[in-house]
Amino acid sequence: MKIISTKFSGLKIIQSKSYRDSRGFFKEDFKKKFFKDKKFVFGCTSSSKKNVLRGLHLQTKFPQGKYVSVLKGSIIDVVVDLRKNSKTFGKHFKILLSDKNSKSIFIPAGFAHGFLSLKKENIVYYYCTNYRSAKHEIGLLWNDKDLKIKWPSIKPKISEKDKKNLKFSEFKNLF
Repeated sequence: MKIISTKFSGLKIIQSKSYRDSRGFFKEDFKKKFFKDKKFVFGCTSSSKKNVLRGLHLQTKFPQGKYVSVLKGSIIDVVVDLRKNSKTFGKHFKILLSDKNSKSIFIPAGFAHGFLSLKKENIVYYYCTNYRSAKHEIGLLWNDKDLKIKWPSIKPKISEKDKKNLKFSEFKNLF
């Protein structure tokens, strides 16, 4: 495994190796020694069909750091830095994560997170540094012009909840 830093403080790409043969594959996804200062307390898995867009989600209280990896399929993973004192506040980072490229990402607390599913079936798992707190969940609109995220030109399938997410300008006015 190799840890790759980004221009966003604390945001890391994890490059693993996959060992493939006629039976399938084996991949080491996570090693605690690379995250000694992080305490992961919660794990979850999502399954999404092609063109499902989830996000951009965050928790206003009990913020979560997330380790995100793809077990099956391919996603465009996007994060937005919402840490007020960060040099990259309001900027986004985008990466392709898939079962083929063996990349994962560690997202520090203070980022909004979302992804677009690209294959027929996409299975994503998360390790989180804090538990889910439904009453503190909010989101940013995936297509907010102020965020300047270039998604593939598709008509994504979005939950009713995510259709009501905030514009970035509304988020900034909350605090």
